[in-house]
Amino acid sequence: MTERTLQEILGPNGFFEKRGDTAVLLVHGLTGTPSEMRHFGRQLARKGLTVACPQLAGHCDTVRALKASTWEDWYRTVDETFEALARDYTHIHVAGLSMGALLGLLLAARKKERLAGVTLLSPTFFYDGWNIPKWRQRLLLPLVIYSPLRHLISWEEPPPYGIKDERVRAMVSSVLENRDSRTADKIGHFKTPASVIRESKGLIKAAKQCLAGIRRPTLVVHSTEDDMASIKNAHFVTRRIGSQQVETFFVDDSYHVVTLDKRKDEIAARVAAFCVAAS
Repeated sequence: MTERTLQEILGPNGFFEKRGDTAVLLVHGLTGTPSEMRHFGRQLARKGLTVACPQLAGHCDTVRALKASTWEDWYRTVDETFEALARDYTHIHVAGLSMGALLGLLLAARKKERLAGVTLLSPTFFYDGWNIPKWRQRLLLPLVIYSPLRHLISWEEPPPYGIKDERVRAMVSSVLENRDSRTADKIGHFKTPASVIRESKGLIKAAKQCLAGIRRPTLVVHSTEDDMASIKNAHFVTRRIGSQQVETFFVDDSYHVVTLDKRKDEIAARVAAFCVAAS
């Protein structure tokens, strides 16, 4: 079987910017797209880092395609991208957003010393942000995702869509109001099927189980104002991860999608410095 090229693995919406000898594998979030990582990637590239961001399996497509994908499929995309980068780069970091951060943890656990470091951006083990109703967390979600109802019900994400920056949020709202065939390519799905949430629970379980075995340098970035996953998620990681080198960078004036929000450039600079130092 012929190996797929990096560009084939990245998919039509993924991106690659070749710069220095250190590469950063960027991983977007659940129901998101590489576009949420594009500005962030450009900032890393300006610091001399090569960046690659794949389109996760089932994403940037129809809801049916998303529902047909599993968390193992999402991880497989990340794994294939890593192996393609490893053909040309010896120093590779992974930086994932939200559920993408958990995929990064799995990669760190499985690739071990082959991975130079891991950056976790708004890691999400618990949906406990201030914009997530507690009744949904504790009662409705468990009832739905573990019953046949998961095939029928979806949750629509309400404003502020994980973004505090009003200008960026207005752009997202405009795309949602004028939906077309490329909306999923541009901003992903803001209505998440319950069956996909159940898949994310499987990913969360796998990520929790691998934390203690991770030994690579780790940077945890989280907003104190996260609307979807509270700062407790960051503390959960730092208390349980096996790495002896764990750095944190907590910011305010941003919500969940820190790669698009008000502090995005400061965060990119901090991540770039971490990747350079750990390579």
